[in-house]
Amino acid sequence: MAMSDLSTPKTTSPFLRSSSQLRLSSKLHLSNQFRHLHLLPPPLHATSISKISCSVSQNNQAPVAVQENGSVKTKKECYGVFCLTYDLKAEEETKSWKKMINIAVSGAAGMISNHLLFKLASGSVFGPDQPIALKLLGSERSIQALEGVAMELEDSLFPLLREVDIGTDPYEVFQDVDWALLIGAKPRGPGMERAALLDINGQIFAEQGKALNAVASPNVKVLVVGNPCNTNALICLKNAPNIPAKNFHALTRLDENRAKCQLALKAGVFYDKVSNMTIWGNHSTTQVPDFLNARINGRPVKEVITDHKWLEEGFTESVQKRGGLLIQKWGRSSAASTAVSIVDAIKSLVTPTPEGDWFSTGVYTNGNPYGIAEDLVFSMPCRSKGDGDYELVKDVEIDDYLRKRIAKSEAELLAEKKCVAHLTGDGIAFCDLGPVDTMLPGEV
Repeated sequence: MAMSDLSTPKTTSPFLRSSSQLRLSSKLHLSNQFRHLHLLPPPLHATSISKISCSVSQNNQAPVAVQENGSVKTKKECYGVFCLTYDLKAEEETKSWKKMINIAVSGAAGMISNHLLFKLASGSVFGPDQPIALKLLGSERSIQALEGVAMELEDSLFPLLREVDIGTDPYEVFQDVDWALLIGAKPRGPGMERAALLDINGQIFAEQGKALNAVASPNVKVLVVGNPCNTNALICLKNAPNIPAKNFHALTRLDENRAKCQLALKAGVFYDKVSNMTIWGNHSTTQVPDFLNARINGRPVKEVITDHKWLEEGFTESVQKRGGLLIQKWGRSSAASTAVSIVDAIKSLVTPTPEGDWFSTGVYTNGNPYGIAEDLVFSMPCRSKGDGDYELVKDVEIDDYLRKRIAKSEAELLAEKKCVAHLTGDGIAFCDLGPVDTMLPGEV
């Protein structure tokens, strides 16, 4: 995953000037040193011109600059063509559009984001009538890559994408955001202990939680992808006391998708025939893919798949090792399918859950009906009315087999929580994660 440094230099936006033609230049303002980086040659001497705005043509061509009486109007902290003011009156379609939402993405120059951003901008996530603004957070060393990402977004001519901001300071990038997709995290390198990864990434998510608490929308929805995502989400919410704890999620949707795939392959059916799939617990090898409550064509999985030994042993292992197997096959991590699972996770919150079904997401355990320890972020079955909120599913069966495995994942998360006590306000950290490495294959 992409690095997300805690440095705080500020990136300001390109601005428009004019002569016989429009030119774009980009100014990079680092800290208080007033150093400038011009991406294009400086514009010719400016002359008196009329107001410039931008309208989206009816045939989905590129935004066209139009001139009206007045002066050039630009936006701060935006990129390229997104600094122009759009003339929405010229576009009939925009009359039915919803109010624009602000979406922050950390690790925005990384591979996962490279797949995700274009899905967000296309309207396939929030809908064909939902304009968005993208706020892209990176590190100082990735700022040029962020500019390249913004250029590709420009060239893609997405009508619903109204603004793109790029920067390295979360207190600026997270301003007024409605959704925060926290992808950026330090990957675990060879020889790195899980405890060290918890501390390094925990500091990143503690700082980002504070930034969200200070400047984001009070009801911002936060999806943590950077690993270890469950405990990173806990750290983030603990540092954002003004944001409802219920608004924080840890991504376990890729695990759910993989579990559905394995059940479908074993049963000889298509993926959409598998429903009610739950991933319990931590995003690690202690995760519990739940075949007890899952269904295939509306029937309990154990009635359809009679190889119960495979369900209890091979099924879970196949889900856990999928990422590692993928790397063996083509030498890359699962960036594309992770991006798809982020989309699925968001859509599950903004689209009503089909009757009788549910989805998995790592959420705060306080008040849960399953007897799981409170004050953790734990993957559990949820339903949504499509308003961005969710409720825990109460009508699930938990037998001794399932409870034993849930308890193992619970114990791991409790141990991780002790490791980051200094980042959650719970006192002095004490780390004893045991000798077994539970990091999922493919994430090292």
